[in-house]
Amino acid sequence: MKPGFILLSVLAATSLYALAAESVEKLAEPWVLAGETPKSYQIGIDRSQTISGKGSKFIRYVNGEDKSWGTLMQMFAADQYRNKRVRFQARVKTREVDNRAGLWMRVDTVSKAETPFYNSEDKPIKGTTDWQLRSVVLDVPADAKAIAFGVLHEGKGQVWLDDLKLEVVGTDVPVDKMKPVKSLPTTPTL
Repeated sequence: MKPGFILLSVLAATSLYALAAESVEKLAEPWVLAGETPKSYQIGIDRSQTISGKGSKFIRYVNGEDKSWGTLMQMFAADQYRNKRVRFQARVKTREVDNRAGLWMRVDTVSKAETPFYNSEDKPIKGTTDWQLRSVVLDVPADAKAIAFGVLHEGKGQVWLDDLKLEVVGTDVPVDKMKPVKSLPTTPTL
């Protein structure tokens, strides 16, 4: 074989490998990419990083505003979960997450007087981690209209989710609560 053909063959093989590495298997609806800067992130299915054997879902930073956040999420009607305690659970793996990642869940209600919400801010996942079990537990009020859940990713890196479950649990399982916001001072400091 002539050296020119060998070089051309190597270049063609390298290009095909690069294209295959960048191809992303799409997630089915109702999974969506949302957040403050969703264009900075990409979502999809990864068949090589999986515990379930079915492929994991992922969100990864690709470019743009790296001090912001994106989320891989879905939302569904709350009808069958009203007046119940619900747990969203998943195995989570990270690579080079420079800010934080974590599971989250929110219950939208008709009255909006109470919107149960938890975003794992007090249990952040950072850096590179192997698969770990994480969960979020919330009570679903009687006037709930929708439940949203997913994984939050702030900054650079990649997060994988696998072996996901959404289930009703008993009242013996504690509800996750956001840390209280510090109260404001009653007078200014001048």
